[in-house]
Amino acid sequence: MDQLSAMRAFTRVVEAGSFSRAADLLDMPKPTVTKHIQQLETHLRAKLLNRTTRRVTVTMDGAAYYERALRVLNEIDELDGSMASSQARPSGRLRVDCSAQLALRVIIPNLAEFHERYPEIQLDLGLSDRPADLLAENLDCAIRAGEITDQNLIARRIGEMYMETSASPSYLQRHGVPQHPTDLEKDHFVIGYRYAGTSRTAPFTYADGKETHEVRGNYIVSLNEGTGYIAAGLAGLGVIQAPTFMVQEHVASGALVPVLTNWCSAPKPLHIIYPPNRHLSNKVRVFVDWLAVLFAKDDLIQRRSALPHDGHRP
Repeated sequence: MDQLSAMRAFTRVVEAGSFSRAADLLDMPKPTVTKHIQQLETHLRAKLLNRTTRRVTVTMDGAAYYERALRVLNEIDELDGSMASSQARPSGRLRVDCSAQLALRVIIPNLAEFHERYPEIQLDLGLSDRPADLLAENLDCAIRAGEITDQNLIARRIGEMYMETSASPSYLQRHGVPQHPTDLEKDHFVIGYRYAGTSRTAPFTYADGKETHEVRGNYIVSLNEGTGYIAAGLAGLGVIQAPTFMVQEHVASGALVPVLTNWCSAPKPLHIIYPPNRHLSNKVRVFVDWLAVLFAKDDLIQRRSALPHDGHRP
């Protein structure tokens, strides 16, 4: 038995109210429709329709089966439609929200390649570290680091980023070089990264294969945006812990000096999030796939910087 064909025949008979009309709608012989219904009833071991010479009515079992069969058939039709649309050339405005540092240092330098591949997509890129309301702000998607706790959003992990601890030479001259993560809670200042909309600051996390530490040191200033956070570190206001791609340029120039290099922190996952729409648009799909490939090959995202005299990294 072709169960899908039988289900389609059954739903058409219910909707048309007769075998003859259903056969016309399905463009198949009436005996074939009758055979499909008989095979379906035999398979289900239930009577779905009451037939008379004048009309066809649905049994209680048939009514229950119709509702669920219709949902299944609709899902199949939508799946087929989404696959067909995925072959179409993606186009239109794509509204994306992400942090300024990630955009400036990783995404924007590579956007020419994305445009060459998808010239009909117009990208509206919003830069912010705050958690965006995708529905209220009419956003197609957003890029966020860390775990996603909002169960109302769909999240796809597209990479991860490593963290580096560093400070300016002027700060280290005044306060010395920390030798252990707990030193940051004693004779040092950290620069706090404050979660947007809250007074909470993110802890510095460390491990060396044997010990793990979560540090919340004293701070002179805390910020809720990455560009300002790095600027505070460059100004000598404290020790920072930031993604490699945000500090690599300053480490290379000597404006920031890596510290606690024998310790590492767990990499932070990068997600792209979008509203739970039934149909993921083709323009969002190709952008997400492009980002996943970009982050996978970007050394500043996926691995720690090769720093002179770097200690053991477990």
